[in-house]
Amino acid sequence: MKHLLGCEGLAREEAIALLDSAREFARISDRKVPKLPTLRAVTVVNLFFEDSTRTRLSFEAAAKNLSADVMTFQGQGSSLSKGESLKDTAQTLEAMGADVMVVRHQSAGAAARLATAGWLRASIVNAGDGTHEHPTQALLDAYTLRERLYGDQAVGKDLHGTSVLIVGDIAHSRVARSNVHLLTTLGATVTLVAPNTLMPPSVDQWPVQHSTHLDEVLETGPDAVMMLRVQQERMQGSFFPSPREYTKHFALTADRFHALGTNTLVMHPGPMNRGVEISSVAADSPQNTILEQVTNGVWVRMAVLYAVSRGRDEK
Repeated sequence: MKHLLGCEGLAREEAIALLDSAREFARISDRKVPKLPTLRAVTVVNLFFEDSTRTRLSFEAAAKNLSADVMTFQGQGSSLSKGESLKDTAQTLEAMGADVMVVRHQSAGAAARLATAGWLRASIVNAGDGTHEHPTQALLDAYTLRERLYGDQAVGKDLHGTSVLIVGDIAHSRVARSNVHLLTTLGATVTLVAPNTLMPPSVDQWPVQHSTHLDEVLETGPDAVMMLRVQQERMQGSFFPSPREYTKHFALTADRFHALGTNTLVMHPGPMNRGVEISSVAADSPQNTILEQVTNGVWVRMAVLYAVSRGRDEK
């Protein structure tokens, strides 16, 4: 694997291998000196054209845990303001020694363009491209689910028979798209819940069930409920009457949370908007995995950086 551009097309065996590798990195993290020399003399560049907290810092921590050299590029304050193109920016960073580029960009397909256009020798990891995909988020979500469900027996397991609800702004969510691809590849049953205005027009062609009635779907007793925030920054126009109306029908309120089974996991990719799509009661409960997802993201991204670095060396 030289690049990781998305979960669409990622084989079941490849996904499980990444999850198992992440589990091994998590185990090693318990040592007194958790750093590994695995990527010594490898330079990882975080090439971020959009704001990020969790993903950017998680990749930075992952690279440093593997002893890689790390450079971080943020679009704001860079030569982009002078008209420099994506191609020229990436080639400039490769000329400085970049071996792996972790790319977040507002345009769908940006990471794939860098990987396939013949401009670069570096490996490319997609850290989110527009509303298209966010593969490492889906991988860390699957890892978190697998750990909670199987614990010490997780190695080699998929998610066959697991039911997952993804609730919220599906239309603008790269997290939802990557999770649909990965979770269904791993054998999970996925149900999307959103108002019609926030459901993708092509949803009938996706390998999922979908509904506009959250309360009805919650009664089915899912294994996990993944709440998504409303991405106002990607919207032009009004997609629902008001935040209060949205919360009434599509938020995991305290009442809805208390009606869940005690074994149902509550997930969120972050950042959360408390009181909009999720209540503090749900967000702060023992059933919530949000901080576990953040921690697990480091191990998953270590596994991805290791995999693409090996893939680059094999070319």
